[in-house]
Amino acid sequence: MKRSNKEDLIKLFGITNQMLELDLNRVEKKYDLDLGRRKTKVEADNIYYPQFDLEIRKEAKKMAKNYEIFYCLEKSIRYLINTALESDFGDNWWNEPKIVPDNVKIEVKKRISKEIDSAVTIRSDNPIDFTTFGELGEIVKSNWPIFNGIGFKSVRAFEGVMSKLNTIRGPIAHCSDLAEDEELRLQLTIRDWFRLME
Repeated sequence: MKRSNKEDLIKLFGITNQMLELDLNRVEKKYDLDLGRRKTKVEADNIYYPQFDLEIRKEAKKMAKNYEIFYCLEKSIRYLINTALESDFGDNWWNEPKIVPDNVKIEVKKRISKEIDSAVTIRSDNPIDFTTFGELGEIVKSNWPIFNGIGFKSVRAFEGVMSKLNTIRGPIAHCSDLAEDEELRLQLTIRDWFRLME
């Protein structure tokens, strides 16, 4: 009797886990979430990826989390800038005089033309998506009263954090390994970024 009771408990445990997995699948699908329950695998039919050196693949996997963090940060910074300037100057803020420094507009125009001339799918309709990280900082500094008004306390602190982020961004954007202490510096600088707006 005890033996079958244990077997029943094990079966019940397995069924409960399956039901939880199904519920989590529904939640992920409904809310378009990735709860990190599945390990991503290289597609079986991918014939090129396995040909890369194993050490390079390990490094890529390690660096992927840093890229993901920086991707989210940079996209959210662009969104913040765009939203703040749009609320003050309207949808066409990019084309308004003196909001975006002329040198930034010129460089962005060149990048857009280059993508059009290359016959690749253009990355965005929004010119801010063609700015470099440094140019984003220039836009904010040129409109400091607006950003000071939404919570940024100090232009010097802003410049310092942006400078650190720009330095750390280099290895991430250019496929170099990020040293352990630089990963820590990235985490601390992201904290500093959020502290700017406290």
